[in-house]
Amino acid sequence: MLDILKTYAKENPEGWLIGRGWDQNDWDIKSFPVNDSLNILFPDRPVLLTRIDGHAAIANQKALELAGVSPEQPVKGGVIESRNGHMTGVLVDNAVDLVSAKIPPVTGDQLKKALKTAEQNCLAVGLTTIDDCGLSYNTIEQIRRFQDSGDLKMRLYIMLSDEAANFAWAEKNGMIKTDRLNVRSFKVYGDGALGSRGACLLKPYHDDPKNYGFLLSSAAHFDSVAAWLYKKGWQMCTHAIGDSGNRVILDIYTKYLAHQNDLRWRIEHAQVINKDDMHKFLACSIIPSVQPTHATSDMYWAADRLGAERMYGAYAYGSLLQMNGWIALGTDFPVEDISPFKTFYAAYVRKDAKGWPPAGFQTDNGLNREQTIRGMTIWAAKANFEEKEKGSLEKGKWADFVVLDGDLMKEEPSKLLSVQVLRTYIAGEKLFSRN
Repeated sequence: MLDILKTYAKENPEGWLIGRGWDQNDWDIKSFPVNDSLNILFPDRPVLLTRIDGHAAIANQKALELAGVSPEQPVKGGVIESRNGHMTGVLVDNAVDLVSAKIPPVTGDQLKKALKTAEQNCLAVGLTTIDDCGLSYNTIEQIRRFQDSGDLKMRLYIMLSDEAANFAWAEKNGMIKTDRLNVRSFKVYGDGALGSRGACLLKPYHDDPKNYGFLLSSAAHFDSVAAWLYKKGWQMCTHAIGDSGNRVILDIYTKYLAHQNDLRWRIEHAQVINKDDMHKFLACSIIPSVQPTHATSDMYWAADRLGAERMYGAYAYGSLLQMNGWIALGTDFPVEDISPFKTFYAAYVRKDAKGWPPAGFQTDNGLNREQTIRGMTIWAAKANFEEKEKGSLEKGKWADFVVLDGDLMKEEPSKLLSVQVLRTYIAGEKLFSRN
């Protein structure tokens, strides 16, 4: 990490140094890092490096000073890590916002360049529609201009972030639906992540007996958001990881939905579900929107966090499918790898790239090939209210499709990760070719 930063800093001598992707669970010492080396290398330049899951970050002293962060500062739904009264630089969940709010906004040209690069990355792995979870209305308006001018061709299903300005904009402007842009939902964050011990649990962490995790906002806030969205007919998509976080959100959902419906409110991740809450998905037509690579990324340490008993309700995609009748699958990049082939492999094979564990990880809750491909295509489209225009190759739907060099429905499991995209089309236009 430090070598990458030093190289980048030489090439870009001014401004903040921002990065993402570290995961202490991959290191020999699995505790959170400290910012001593960052302070030595960059005493006069602010640095903020976000953990892979987006629910923690490490900032150097310069960044903390610019943000006015102090070790005794109270943060609702977050933690400022300290040792012996001194800040380590690690910020968890809402505490990250204290520093990130000081980063200058990107310019229109920077955003266009970033989006076009992202579009090419997505097309190269066969993605034709992206769900972007939690943007500001300003960014959405810029994206729409790029699409209208032909600079951006990717189809986007965008959720507004849970901020007052976005609700005011939605109240005034309503939903957006064009051929390439669909804005009809809000992304809400219920709790933190399991890897950073911010996921909200009913009982303490198995490896941290005094820690239950936490909600990122009060239950009253989530209730008020649900009330507004229900009244206006918008979709609510809520990040929930821990069994307590999921229970709080599910109970709020059921308060408003009350019975089966077609509002298609989603639980994003639905990662740890108590057995007493599983039936709520069916009772109120709540969509489990899950990312199968979370299971194979977390399987090395998830039991340390949860203990054996809670693992039965964790990464339970088979049970969620059985309960709901259908399930939406995604990649969750940049938390996970961008490749949908890894999504397919993780859902069906339930192993890592090296074939571990030999018998697969909690295979009772795996999906078969057909369930997996449906979850990535027609059921994903249905979760976006788009099943009548995409998600399957049928007359009258958009010609959004890929050509692969292998058949995901027939390849040996060991060869699934080697399948490559040869060409990617959107609306019949070839936008990527491996040649």
